[in-house]
Amino acid sequence: MKYLELDPDDALDPGVRADLLDTWVAATNAGGAVGYTPPAPVEQIAENLDGALGRIASGTDLLGVLHTGERYAGMGMLVSRGSALNAHWRTVLRVMVHPEYQGNGAGRMLMEGLRGSAVDLGLEQLQLTVRGGLGLENFYGPLGYRVVGAHPRAVRVAPDDYRDEVMLVLDL
Repeated sequence: MKYLELDPDDALDPGVRADLLDTWVAATNAGGAVGYTPPAPVEQIAENLDGALGRIASGTDLLGVLHTGERYAGMGMLVSRGSALNAHWRTVLRVMVHPEYQGNGAGRMLMEGLRGSAVDLGLEQLQLTVRGGLGLENFYGPLGYRVVGAHPRAVRVAPDDYRDEVMLVLDL
């Protein structure tokens, strides 16, 4: 498996879209905290993915992917806020690895690749949020991210199940 920055010219390739949609749906159905809850709402995910790929194609955001040699099996974005006041940092968004490829360091490879991409862009900081209650801070902590705050009950995964949104920051 290899980390790559997806070329903006490849962002609208149907094969790339199909692999990333499959990854996002599979990650959601496996219980991953990637914006949705199981069962994966495929049409909503496809719409969200298409918007993200459009921003990648325009050069607004950066998409890091994991490629197995046969398919794209992981993704994470560096998303700009579009303001000169925030030009020194990006939000890390939609970090996921297809469940078939988890457990062998793929997530770490993806995050280290995104960090390298951020350094190459001359960024000073990365920020991300995670859904509380899943222990995801334990994955990001050893990668250098530190918890800087939480928004209590920001995520409602079911009518009676609220989770905090936890913000983490990495200084580059």
